[in-house]
Amino acid sequence: MSADQEQQSIRCLVAKVGLDGHDRGAHVIARAFRDAGFEVVYSGLHNAPDEIVQAAVQEDVNVLGISILSGAHNTLVPKIIDGLKEYDAFEDTLILVGGVVPDDDKEKLKELGVAEVFGPGTPMEETIRFVRENAPER
Repeated sequence: MSADQEQQSIRCLVAKVGLDGHDRGAHVIARAFRDAGFEVVYSGLHNAPDEIVQAAVQEDVNVLGISILSGAHNTLVPKIIDGLKEYDAFEDTLILVGGVVPDDDKEKLKELGVAEVFGPGTPMEETIRFVRENAPER
């Protein structure tokens, strides 16, 4: 990361997609990101993929963290990625997924453009370090 980016705040959207009503993990990561000095926007519960895309574009985030525990990651995450591509925001956005995702599905998501998938129990320091090292510059 360049010295300029070090001084520039990393802007993140922590998003809950679909009917998943469990948001404790999203709140924990949002708090950890804020404590690390990142600017954080939290989407709230029950967002459609297009709502998340709109929020990411409008908020001009360079990191999109998608929290999903419903098992619908193979359906919903690709829709978000497609939406970001429609707005030419895909290349400039680091996409992370957090939640319970089987190993085979992790690889599929990465092939689609997800930078990393973080499961339960991942140390916050690991996630924060990954974001600092990989967030695109604005």
